[in-house]
Amino acid sequence: TLRASTRSLQPQNSLSRKKNIFVFPQERALRYAQVIERVDILIVDEFYKASKDFDQERSPSLIKAILTLSQIAEQRYFLAPNIAGLKESVFTLGMEFLRLDFNTVVLDKNDLSAAIGKDEQKKSDALLDILANEPGKTLIYAGTYANIGRVANLLMTSLASSQSTLLAEFQAWLSKNYDPNWALPKLVIKGVGIHNGRLHKSLSQIQVKLFDEADGLEQIISTSSIIEGFNTSAETVVLWSNRNGRARINDFTYKNIIGRGGRMFRHFIGKIFILEEPPADEETQLELEFPYELLGTFDEKTLDVEFSKEQVAAIERYTTEMKQLVGDDNFNYFREEDAFQSNNSNLILRIASDIKNNGGSWNGLEYLNSTDPETWERHLYKLINLQTSGWGTRFSTYVGFVKCLSEKWVLSISELLLKMSPYGVDLDLFFELERTTTFRLSALLSDVQTVYNRVYPGMRVDISVAISRLSHAFLPPVVYQLEEYGIPRMISRKIQNSGLIDLETLDGGIHEMLTTFQMIGYEMLVESVPDLDAFDMYILRYFFEGIEYDAVG
Repeated sequence: TLRASTRSLQPQNSLSRKKNIFVFPQERALRYAQVIERVDILIVDEFYKASKDFDQERSPSLIKAILTLSQIAEQRYFLAPNIAGLKESVFTLGMEFLRLDFNTVVLDKNDLSAAIGKDEQKKSDALLDILANEPGKTLIYAGTYANIGRVANLLMTSLASSQSTLLAEFQAWLSKNYDPNWALPKLVIKGVGIHNGRLHKSLSQIQVKLFDEADGLEQIISTSSIIEGFNTSAETVVLWSNRNGRARINDFTYKNIIGRGGRMFRHFIGKIFILEEPPADEETQLELEFPYELLGTFDEKTLDVEFSKEQVAAIERYTTEMKQLVGDDNFNYFREEDAFQSNNSNLILRIASDIKNNGGSWNGLEYLNSTDPETWERHLYKLINLQTSGWGTRFSTYVGFVKCLSEKWVLSISELLLKMSPYGVDLDLFFELERTTTFRLSALLSDVQTVYNRVYPGMRVDISVAISRLSHAFLPPVVYQLEEYGIPRMISRKIQNSGLIDLETLDGGIHEMLTTFQMIGYEMLVESVPDLDAFDMYILRYFFEGIEYDAVG
C-alpha cells in the first residue's frame, strides 16, 4: 500500500465541489481527465499493473493516467497485494510505502501436481473428484482461453444437469439472445459459468450474481480475470494451469489466484487444490519505469523524472521529428493540451507523418460519419495500417466486422453473427473485436482528427459522430452506459420499443438516466415493457437493487 500526504489545492469550479465517486479503467480515466479539474483522493487499485512485468499492453495507459490525475489530486492511495518492496520513482514521489502482512482467512493448500505430473487424464480425474467431494462454490483457474475450452468440454460431458429453475431460465435467455451453439448456454445448465476479459461486462456481472445465489452457478472457469474483476467469495479454488497465456505464472500471480479462496465472515478456510506445479516462493520487488511509448507525449520539464541517456535521446528524436511534421506551435499545443488518446509516441509519429506527407489520401474523412458502411472501407484500412498489430484478426476480417457492427442496435447478436459468418467471426471473436473497436479504433480515429485539423486548419473535418459511434460500439450512448450498469443491450432494445423511455435521445448523461429509472421503478417498468421473459426480469431486479442503493447510499 502507498499513501501520500495532503497538499493544498483550491476548487476551480462547481464540478470540483460536487460529491462524486468516479470508477474508471485507465483508458476511460484519461478521457475524463480533461473535465475533472480536482480530485480529493486518487485511489489506484492493483497499481502493480503499471509495470510491464504484469501488463505488457496496458501499462503505458495506466502510467499516463496516474501521472495525469496525480497533478490534480490532493491525496493519492495506491493498493496492490503481495508486494514486498517498491523502488522509488516519479509515480510515487512523496508517498510512503506500507507493507501489510496479514490474512483474513486460512488457506488449506492441497498440492496434487507431483502425483499428476504431465498426465492430462489424471488431472481431469482430479478435477472431477474435487468437484464431487467439495460441494461449495468453486473457482477454476484455467489460465488461457484454450484451457477454458478444455475444462468446459470436460465439465459439459461429465457433470449432471442442474435442477435449478433459475439456471434453466438463464440457459434459455443466453440461447435466445446470443447463440444456442455457444458453449456458455450448455455450461450453465451444468451449474458452470465462464469469466474472462472478452465477455460483455453485463454478462460477467450476471454470472457473478448467479455465483452468489444458492440455486445459481456452482463453478466458474476463469482466465487471469479471476484476479482482476471478480468480486465474490469462493470456498474452493482449483489451479488447473500454471500458465497465464503463453508464460508461466509467477509467484505474485499465483498468490493472487489462490487468495480468492475463502472470504471473511463466510468461508474462514479457503480450500486450494493445485493441479500443476506452482512457481517457487519469492518476494516481489516492484519497479515502475517510464515507458518508451510515452516519451515525448509529456512535457518532461513538468515531470520530476531523471531520464536515462537513451530516454533523453528518444525524447529529442520525437520532439525534432514532430516539430518538423506539424510545426512548433502545433507540437506545443499537443503537449499542453494532452491532446492524444493513444499512449504510444511512435504511433503518433506515424499518424503525423502520413497526414503530412500523404494528406490527399485522407480526403473524405467525413464519409466515416455516413450511415452507409460501404463508404468507410478505404479509411478503415488506412487507420488500421497505421497500427499494424493488436487488432485480433486479419485486416479484412476486422474491416468487415466493423461494417457489420454498425447495425448492432438494429439487429440481434444472432443476426449480426449470421452477417459476419463470411468473415469467420464467431461469438468469442465478436466479443474481442467489439472491445478493440470501442477503445483502440475510436482512440486512433480521434488522434487522426486532432492531427489533421492542426496540420490543415483550412480543411478542418468533424468526425465526432464516427468517433462517438465507435466508442459506444454503435449503440446509443445511454444504452452502452446501461450495459456497464448491468442491463444488456437486448433488454434496452425492448425498453426502447415499448416507448416508456427514449434511450436514443436521452442526453442528460448518467445521472439523468439513473434518475429516470429510479422515478419509474421496477414494477412500472416490467408492467410497461412487453415481451420481458423471466430472466429479463431477474436482471432488471438486480439492476434496480443497485440503483436504489445508489439513491440512498
